[in-house]
Amino acid sequence: MKTKNIAPVFKSNLDAKTEEFQKNKAMMLDKIDFLDSLLDQAELGGGKHHHDRLAKKGKLPVRERVLNLLDQDSPFLEISPYAAYGTDYTVGGGCVCGVGIVAGVECVIFANDPSVKAGAMTVYVGEKWARAIEISRVNKIPFINFVESAGGDLSMGTGSKSGQIPIAPTLQTTHFAATGRFFYEMTELSKMRIPVISIVFGSSTAGGAYQPGMSDYNIFIKKQSKVFLAGPPLVKMATGEESDDETLGGAEMHSNTSGLSDYLAENEMDALRICREVVSHLDWEKLGPKPKKVSEEPKYNKEDLLGIISEDLKSPVDIKEIISRITDGSKFEEFKPLYGSTMVCGWSTIYGYQVGLIGNNGPIYPEAAEKAATFIQLCNKRNIPIIFLQNVTGFLVGKDFERQAIIKKGSQMINAVSNSTVPHITIIVGASYGAGTYAMSGRAYNNRFTFLWPTAKIAVMGPEQIAGVMSIVRRAKAQRIGEKFDEKADKEIVNMVQAAAENLSHALVASSMMTDDGIIDPRDTRTVIGFCLSVCANTTIEGATEFGVFRL
Repeated sequence: MKTKNIAPVFKSNLDAKTEEFQKNKAMMLDKIDFLDSLLDQAELGGGKHHHDRLAKKGKLPVRERVLNLLDQDSPFLEISPYAAYGTDYTVGGGCVCGVGIVAGVECVIFANDPSVKAGAMTVYVGEKWARAIEISRVNKIPFINFVESAGGDLSMGTGSKSGQIPIAPTLQTTHFAATGRFFYEMTELSKMRIPVISIVFGSSTAGGAYQPGMSDYNIFIKKQSKVFLAGPPLVKMATGEESDDETLGGAEMHSNTSGLSDYLAENEMDALRICREVVSHLDWEKLGPKPKKVSEEPKYNKEDLLGIISEDLKSPVDIKEIISRITDGSKFEEFKPLYGSTMVCGWSTIYGYQVGLIGNNGPIYPEAAEKAATFIQLCNKRNIPIIFLQNVTGFLVGKDFERQAIIKKGSQMINAVSNSTVPHITIIVGASYGAGTYAMSGRAYNNRFTFLWPTAKIAVMGPEQIAGVMSIVRRAKAQRIGEKFDEKADKEIVNMVQAAAENLSHALVASSMMTDDGIIDPRDTRTVIGFCLSVCANTTIEGATEFGVFRL
């Protein structure tokens, strides 16, 4: 029986009528509009002419394939849709990856886009494939693979907009060698009793042929699926044998003779229907906790989330104003509210799921880190997932803080984050600088999911600090070797470095390099977290019983 969350309702002090709020909101909406335009580019894939050519062969665009597989009104949480932005690759990197509901079951879907380089395995495709498998493995949800690939990307784009610099051979070798890990991971999924289902929509050659070979269930399409280790030209060269696609590796041959195919579909829609049937026959059951509380809409408008964060990350933000717009009934039971106040910790529910929330109200002080470490341990004792809301400029530095054991206390928090075994979901709303991103469960800390707001900025330190530190180093070097220091030239370098660091820290740059799972509209934060919690609940949630040494 579900009970009501009796935590107190947070009293908001946000004034949405101020000039600053309206300025922040306008800035955020501009960013969202630009991001939406990039999603439109990603949907085009390789372009209309490629889609038209595929349509003549009876093939659907990759996103229509995904849409037709999903349950009606199912969400689709796309992973890394902005991958490869700013490079010579198509936005999205040449594939679609995400989590959606198929026959009532949350599944990972990974789909090659045949309109982009004929579905070739680019570096970005490889990274997204690896992330898709990871999401399937850690959350223990079925993995559905839409196979249609020309194999390895032999051109290996430079990653630069110009595309003029030839790629180093070592990178291609490294890329090729690393791709073997995917087949290892696919067999690991199967060993863990996580179903792997492949629909072969077109050619699957050489290494790509092992994708259906490593799958639990294979669906081939008449006159469309072609799977072989070597195509007719290579077979002719190697053996002198004459063959064509259909007799060598066509759908009917693999269905009737080799046995690689388990189901033979008439067309793409039939293949998607069969896939839904296969998922429905899995009798899938979630092993994790169900929502224990009654879900309530927040008392405050989600539209307010558009104007809370300033582009100037020096502007103070009360993270509780964000928390109160994503939790059930805007309720929040705060832990140690009078101690370490720059670190906000507490419990609430989101769509009925119990969660712990940790957010930043400034830099991390020693007592704030100590408080967070204790809170993380408590969440693990109660098997409660943790939501991290990052807006952190890092740990405080200086003589006083060193004497207050900032290293020891900060290490306690990082230790707790590292050893925690409950699901972590991280939303970076503002700054994510330096070691602060480690303490606040950055991507390197095995998060189940990590998303950014458009205002997120990720860097080793703030742009001013980077430029200033480099200036101090140059000045010290000049003094050491007895050289006159050029103040004018140094000022120009400082401005240049600061501008470059600012540009490189933006959310879109980080997301294009796949340091996260994507950028979300702040208004979707509650929905995204709720869906992620539901995905995490496919497997048991057990908190850590042991932690590393806490240096006291």
